[in-house]
Amino acid sequence: MQLTIFVTDDEPAIRNAIIKRLTRKQHRVVGFASGEALLAALPQEIPDLILLDLKMPGLSGLNTLRKLRPLAPPTLVILLTAYGTVQDAVDAMKLGAYDFLIKTVELDAMEPVLDRAIDLLSLRRRLAVETEHHDSQYAFSSLEAHSPAMQHMLSQVRDVTSNPKSSVLLLGETGTGKEYLARLLHHNGARASGPFIGVNCTALPRELFESELFGFERGAFTGAVQRKIGLLEKAEGGSLFLDEIGDLDLTLQAKLLRVIQERTIRRLGGTDDIGVDFRLIAATNRDLKKSVAEGRFREDLYFRLNVVSFELPPLRKRVEDIDPLCRRAVIRYGKEFGKDVVDIEPDAMTLLREYAYPGNIRELHNIIERAMIFCHGKMLTVDNLPAELRKRPESVAVTLVEGEERMLRIESKLGKQSLADIEHAIIQEVLRLSDYNKTTAARYLGLTRFALDRRLKKIIEE
Repeated sequence: MQLTIFVTDDEPAIRNAIIKRLTRKQHRVVGFASGEALLAALPQEIPDLILLDLKMPGLSGLNTLRKLRPLAPPTLVILLTAYGTVQDAVDAMKLGAYDFLIKTVELDAMEPVLDRAIDLLSLRRRLAVETEHHDSQYAFSSLEAHSPAMQHMLSQVRDVTSNPKSSVLLLGETGTGKEYLARLLHHNGARASGPFIGVNCTALPRELFESELFGFERGAFTGAVQRKIGLLEKAEGGSLFLDEIGDLDLTLQAKLLRVIQERTIRRLGGTDDIGVDFRLIAATNRDLKKSVAEGRFREDLYFRLNVVSFELPPLRKRVEDIDPLCRRAVIRYGKEFGKDVVDIEPDAMTLLREYAYPGNIRELHNIIERAMIFCHGKMLTVDNLPAELRKRPESVAVTLVEGEERMLRIESKLGKQSLADIEHAIIQEVLRLSDYNKTTAARYLGLTRFALDRRLKKIIEE
């Protein structure tokens, strides 16, 4: 990493020795003979690091530091002196110096301090790039919202970002982008500078969920050898995102309700109530009203979560967004794979537009990623697309109505369809009949929701 370093020392021999040493390390180094000369140069260029002599004619090092601090806030400053005192070091640190060094003839003592400063500056630069990318990724302009349903929802989302306290409930099928919307709410609101803590309510075992969420004190249970700060505390000043909230155990629902009502928590094994301040964003693909009616979800918690709710439409109901989403994915994976793919040919785009996407945006990204792996030209073609889009099997599952009953008839020509094709056709037809509600489809098929998701994932990956 090359840095821009300003060296300010009234002794030419010392100044030139430092410049020579730093230049050999491939840094860009500029020397100044006085504090006044340094201050005059700052409006034209802000360096990464300043080495500043403490005792100089005219402006002293401390006075120069005092004047340069508002001119170059992010710059690290290391003060140099041949005869410093403890008080000088204290005064320098109070003024914002990074470190304080005693000059020696061989300058060897500078190396460890300079190396630490360079490591810090390197980390700062890397984080700045990541933060810039992160913020732009969750800008409103990054959300593809060309369909009327998405445009209406986006206008309401903008209103909600201005209120940093109200709880938000995100509803929609798996893969519709609920976590992305949660991050967009966070990064465009008053809490953007705070943390975004995401928790998948189904990923943590029940016995660990409480300790992860609330934390624990040392000795709270066997193995608790030191205090652990829970995720609720870590979300302080930011946003807490609880994904798959509809699958949360009833006992844990009661504990979460108390946190929302009281805005306090108590670590496991602790006796003190700790205040917490965060925006709660919850998401689920379940019908919570139905879960409340069936006694699987607390009604009082539902009303606490449902202050503001957004239902993300499935991709098949926002077809206007399919083209831009596909093209954005082509650009993304083109950069990732180092491929110069400029567009999608019309026939391929037609297949992508007509596909039902039971896995929604997540499935679309999966399809484009695989297609880009096999694309070797400037255009993504039909041949690059997965088999389920290119060679759809003949319809083998047909729905018939007999009185009030709906019958699913299976017709398959021997040797024309595989068992996997037949299973795929049955699942797609039942999903269609269920208006793509996976919970309902799983019940019709005699499967658990998890088992249906597993089969759909297998279909996507084949």
